[in-house]
Amino acid sequence: MQIDHLGIAVESLEGARAVWEGGLGAALGPVEEVPQQGVRVAFLSVGAAHLELLEPTGPETPVGRFLARGGRGVHHVAFAVPSVDAKLQALADLGLRLIDRVGRTGARGRRVGFAHPSAFGGVLVEFVEAP
Repeated sequence: MQIDHLGIAVESLEGARAVWEGGLGAALGPVEEVPQQGVRVAFLSVGAAHLELLEPTGPETPVGRFLARGGRGVHHVAFAVPSVDAKLQALADLGLRLIDRVGRTGARGRRVGFAHPSAFGGVLVEFVEAP
């Protein structure tokens, strides 16, 4: 298993663009809206991994609530797995708390699933199935 990306909560993708592109010397990819998760996202490639900048589409969304609590910055860490459903089932078998019991469609058209932060010491963990 390897890290696929780090999710970074931002108030505005456009506002964050100059900092991330200028600071890392890498171009932000196209903006994509993921209505099921209430976010607009854009990825920035950094070597073999990626940063996913997350802008909430409203204050009532998970990322909107995260920002309201003063949570600017790292929102989650995502790991690439062969099967999201198999990984979520393995975690459930260990008795770990999950947000998703089965995978769902996320950014870039990939299947994703989230473990609850309490399962990993307060860190929101996402599992991403390779295309």
